[in-house]
Amino acid sequence: MSSRTVPREVADADRLRLMAVVSRLYHMHRVSQRQISERLGLSPARVSRLLRQAEAEGIVSTVVTVPEGLHPDLEDTVERSWAVKEVHVVDVPGPDLAPDLGRAAARLLADAMTSHVVVGFTSWSRTLQHLAFAFPAPLRTATRQVVEMLGDLGSPLQQHSAARATQAMASALGADPVFLRTPGVVTTPALRDAALADPYVQRALRLLDAVDIALVGVGPPAVHSQLQAGDGYFSPEQLAEVQAAGAVSQLNQRFLDRAGRRLETPLDELVVGSTLEQVAAAGRRVVVAGGPDKQEPLAAALRGGWVDTLVTDVTTARFLTGELPDGGLVSQVTTA
Repeated sequence: MSSRTVPREVADADRLRLMAVVSRLYHMHRVSQRQISERLGLSPARVSRLLRQAEAEGIVSTVVTVPEGLHPDLEDTVERSWAVKEVHVVDVPGPDLAPDLGRAAARLLADAMTSHVVVGFTSWSRTLQHLAFAFPAPLRTATRQVVEMLGDLGSPLQQHSAARATQAMASALGADPVFLRTPGVVTTPALRDAALADPYVQRALRLLDAVDIALVGVGPPAVHSQLQAGDGYFSPEQLAEVQAAGAVSQLNQRFLDRAGRRLETPLDELVVGSTLEQVAAAGRRVVVAGGPDKQEPLAAALRGGWVDTLVTDVTTARFLTGELPDGGLVSQVTTA
């Protein structure tokens, strides 16, 4: 019996050729691995091994083409820069971001909402109102209660819109709405004490200790566009004082400084709603916000670790990945 030794370079060329043949059949002609095995007289295990080797040798490469309107690289950069768990960046065509951001968030967060028993909902936020009305319904969820995280703000018409949004969110999740039907901002601590004596208010505030996912409102420490000074809200003089004390952001009317630290002020005694401790204790903390007036407040909230899921617009996301106005680079979470 005679034997013939095949040069190494020839054997390597044959192996690469076989990998190329198997790869073309599988990836380009959609031939199954079983059919390739039968056609080429190879074992199924060897076909599978050749396909893996083809990827390792660079014969086959996977190219992911991102559809227009998606921004995975920008989302990854925001997540890394701010140590936030999940970021969604969406295109917003018009100057009024609230409707588009709210509708986009409804689509993006629908699956994430299904496993949470108690949902905290900031019903006075226009963006979150749009989210509630756009939520796909009905969903099969574990949710039992949707509880408002802040009392009423603004005019009776705005309060009615807030209540309708809470009802819409609860209906979509198959849950009971828990309303916080009391002023969200009162004029004296005594009025706050009176509101806290109401049993329905007490029930809502107790539920805020058990929130699994919180849809939180974030904004500047200023009069909001849909409110008027003194219209069930802080006065310009009160807001000027907290700004002078260093406030650059508010979460459900609780104030933060530029570093994202809680800023205790006398106005805390005038708010009927979730505390920052309750926000921090929530299993998941979601913010849906964007636009120039929200950029600095969002940066503070992210820096303080108050947010772990963010839905925002492209411009705001780019602001968060670039340099801050004072020239300092964005920084990761510090403390909650």
